Amino acid sequence: MQQAAHFSHKIRQIFTFERIFLLILIAAFILRFWQLDLKLLHHDEAIHSWFSYQLLTKSTWAYDPSYHGPFLYFVTAGMFSIFGASDLVARLLPALFGFLLIPLVYCIYRLRYIDKTQTLLVSLFIAISPDMIYFSRFLRHDIFMLFFTFLLIVALFYYFERGQARFAVIAAIAAAGALSCKEEMPVLLIIIGSFFLISIWWKRFTLPPHWKRDLIVSILLVTALCMILYTGFGGHTETIIGENFGIKGADGAIQFNYTTTGWYQAIDHWMAMHNQQRLGGPLYYYLPLNLLYELPIFILALFGAIQILFSSPGTSTYYRRLKNWIHNHHFQLTVGDLAAVSVSQLKKSQQENSKSELFFRFCLYWMILTMAFYAYVGEKVPWLIIPQLLPMCFVAVYKLNWQKLIIALAGCIFLLVMTWHVAFVPVDINEPIVQVQNSEEMREVMQLMDESDALVIASKDYWPLPWYFRGDRWDKITLYSSVPEEKELISNEPGVIILHDTESLPSIDGYTKKTYKLSYWFSFYDNNNRLADYYLHRDGKMGSINIDVFTRG
Repeated sequence: MQQAAHFSHKIRQIFTFERIFLLILIAAFILRFWQLDLKLLHHDEAIHSWFSYQLLTKSTWAYDPSYHGPFLYFVTAGMFSIFGASDLVARLLPALFGFLLIPLVYCIYRLRYIDKTQTLLVSLFIAISPDMIYFSRFLRHDIFMLFFTFLLIVALFYYFERGQARFAVIAAIAAAGALSCKEEMPVLLIIIGSFFLISIWWKRFTLPPHWKRDLIVSILLVTALCMILYTGFGGHTETIIGENFGIKGADGAIQFNYTTTGWYQAIDHWMAMHNQQRLGGPLYYYLPLNLLYELPIFILALFGAIQILFSSPGTSTYYRRLKNWIHNHHFQLTVGDLAAVSVSQLKKSQQENSKSELFFRFCLYWMILTMAFYAYVGEKVPWLIIPQLLPMCFVAVYKLNWQKLIIALAGCIFLLVMTWHVAFVPVDINEPIVQVQNSEEMREVMQLMDESDALVIASKDYWPLPWYFRGDRWDKITLYSSVPEEKELISNEPGVIILHDTESLPSIDGYTKKTYKLSYWFSFYDNNNRLADYYLHRDGKMGSINIDVFTRG
């Protein structure tokens, strides 16, 4: 018995909170940065990389809501200028911003909103979550926006806890960064802001002495940063003030005449996309994704949500903490000291528990309203799961007991298996998470193109080729939007001819024909009669865009 106690003490000495947290950080870093260029860029990644390269080499960028905000393009162009343009460099910053979510969890712990076990478990969930890892290795705006959103939340809690203006400034920078990523961020700001306003009204938060000054400075800072970024550092002022801005006088009256090309255009465009449902889906679209990839987190978050909604903080937690504290110190204290300590420790425990309850109620509020918002939005895409998943990770660790802890740790095996499958298997995978992914078969096509001095592409679908043959490499390519006569196709004796398979020719004299997948996606319609079987085997038919490649010889 004594040996077992000694062994247990030794284990606790070795595996301290700080060391376990460091191990989680190392694991998160490896999972995000290891073999970042293992797979070809996604369709959207190739477009974002190409736009960033054009910004670097030709200084061409103007805000277009179809391609979201400016932050991604400027920071990626900056990375290209330092390290060169490549798939690996394009994904470095997404991986970094995805990794930096975990230190922000530690910041929440330092405020005593979550305890050590909860901190470690939330950090572990974020570190090994398939969606968090996949979209941290993915050049889209969403991981940047998620980081800035979380930074904003952390800064706001610090501001109301400590009342220091520097946290208001950090919150403003975070808000500006998030607003410079994607157009739905104003809605998320309303969700976050409304909770804090309600909490202030209910006197859960005390306004700092100089809150009016801090608010004005923050608004000015957010406005200035957004204007700088959205105008391309002053190069496209029409984004803010309109393309045709002026003042006309008529009968002595002053009239403003301008055409807005910025936020109005963004709202108009995305309302049209919402109504059109170009990439539509049912309200429960994200539920199957959670069951596919985040099953243990989702189940624990469901339990946590029920506990938060239907349980009120009692005194049992306070007395348990007090009992443990007295048990550890009672031999060192007199009876009088114990009485005094009992009162002080109980008050301290009550304050900490009240803070913790407020934070978890915020997380539930954040999670439910974010999930409701994305369920309502007509555009349904897999990367929009991560703004919903982050608050879910916190709700999942509410009131941890040994049963929940066992489920969580066992569930981590499931998360790791899914992470390996979706992020580190260098083949085309039949998974909804990939949306429209460029096929690994294109590596063979691009090798054939590299070996040829002249190429012809006659297809409306040819991305990601402009990215991979950027700059002078594109000069050897002749591009047609549709298939011309065979005589014109071979007039320059190209080594490779690429045609869309639905518009292709049966054969071309002197050329060998082979069909490749250009891009692919999980096809719900081809698997909807075997969903349970698909869930276990992850096989079945893919949807794809195919090209016919004719090589001379």
